Amino acid sequence: MSKRWLQALGLLLVAAASPWTWAQDYPNRPVKLIVPFPPGGGTDILARPIAQKLSQLWGQPVVIDNRGGAGGNLGTKAAADAPPDGYTLILGVQGTHAVNQSLYSNAGFDATRDFAAITLVANTPNIVVVHPSVPATSIGQLIALARQKPGGLNYATPGNGTPSHLATEMFKTMAGVDLVHVPYKGSGPALNDMLGGQTQVWIANAPVVLPHIRTGKLRALATTSAKRPGIAADIPTLAEAGLKDYEADTWYGLFAPASTPPAVLEKIHADVTRVLNLPEIRETFAAQGAEVVANSQAEFTRKVREDVAKWRKVVEQLQLKVD
Repeated sequence: MSKRWLQALGLLLVAAASPWTWAQDYPNRPVKLIVPFPPGGGTDILARPIAQKLSQLWGQPVVIDNRGGAGGNLGTKAAADAPPDGYTLILGVQGTHAVNQSLYSNAGFDATRDFAAITLVANTPNIVVVHPSVPATSIGQLIALARQKPGGLNYATPGNGTPSHLATEMFKTMAGVDLVHVPYKGSGPALNDMLGGQTQVWIANAPVVLPHIRTGKLRALATTSAKRPGIAADIPTLAEAGLKDYEADTWYGLFAPASTPPAVLEKIHADVTRVLNLPEIRETFAAQGAEVVANSQAEFTRKVREDVAKWRKVVEQLQLKVD
């Protein structure tokens, strides 16, 4: 065996081993976790305890970077364009990683091509809430009120094209009502105006509104789940209220830029699922109405692809488009 051949073989072995060595050393500096929405929303609420536990586990800061705007597209594009080294992650939702590329003429990224799916973090129900000034204590009463006054009720969303927007448009179509859309730049601003009575209806993510339902500042009428979630077992589903087959929950998932080394992705997956399975994290999420999932990379990748196709059909059926 020639000396030159041995040298070439040695270089190949080093190259093959380097990703694993890199993963063993990961992370050796701060990690950025992009939340593609302003502070105070459901994504932000769930991202912070994860970041805290990962910081403790890794001995490196995991810094939340709130980048709201364009229905989550601005922060999501920033994550897609980041170096694929594991030091920029994003906690996305089905809005950013399943809906937007069909809803927007140019979202700026491709959810399946530009990202590596790490794990489905959690599922949460959405809850139909109204301001206490609205004289409706059931979905039936809300529908009757909306039919009596077409365009007389405003509904809030965290922005055009968000899951809340699509969920409400489906509700309008199935219930045959006319509600006026008031989009905000995130759940935090939408919540402020709901609490103030500037908007009257919101199909909101459970972690955002549950505390205000409990204090009576908002009134819950129904959930969007296929069945009643444990955290809201006393609230009927929209299907139970007469909108047969209605279902529009929210999922949260962790992603890295595409081309991130597989060994690094595997380490992130192992550590994140370890954090998600901590009893205190499960209890924290459950208190917010979120159910931890923590599935495999392959399972989550398949879920994203299925949801891209599912929501493309919904967007086309509702004839929605955001430019």
